Amino acid sequence: MLLRLGAGIALISLGMNGFYGALEEPIIFARYLVAVAGGIFLIAGLWTPVTGVLMALDGLWAASSLPFSTRGGHWIYVLLAVMCASLAMLGPGAWSLDARRFGRKRFDSDRTRGRKLSP
Repeated sequence: MLLRLGAGIALISLGMNGFYGALEEPIIFARYLVAVAGGIFLIAGLWTPVTGVLMALDGLWAASSLPFSTRGGHWIYVLLAVMCASLAMLGPGAWSLDARRFGRKRFDSDRTRGRKLSP
C-alpha cells in the first residue's frame, strides 16, 4: 500500500507541476496527463500490473528526454520507474480495487506448512 501510495503521489505531483508549462505543446501535455491518470490508477489499485509497466516506461522516457542541464533532475524519474516496475511485479495488494474485483491472490512462501515433518 505504501509503495503504491508513494509512487502515485509522486506521479500526480510531477504531472500537475508539468501542466502549467505544457499547455502550448500537446505531446508534453499528454505525457503529464498520462502521469496524473497513472498516479490515480496506482493509488486506487486499478489495473496495477498494466499501469505499473506503463508508468515505468513513461518514467524512463521522461528521464531520457530531459536536458542534461537539470543537475540530477532525471534521477527522480529513474527512481519512479523502478518503483512502478516493482509495483507491476508485486501486484495491487489487499487494499485495492483489483483485489475487490478479482479477489485477493496470496502466495505462501512456506512450503512446509500443513505437512508433518518426520523426526
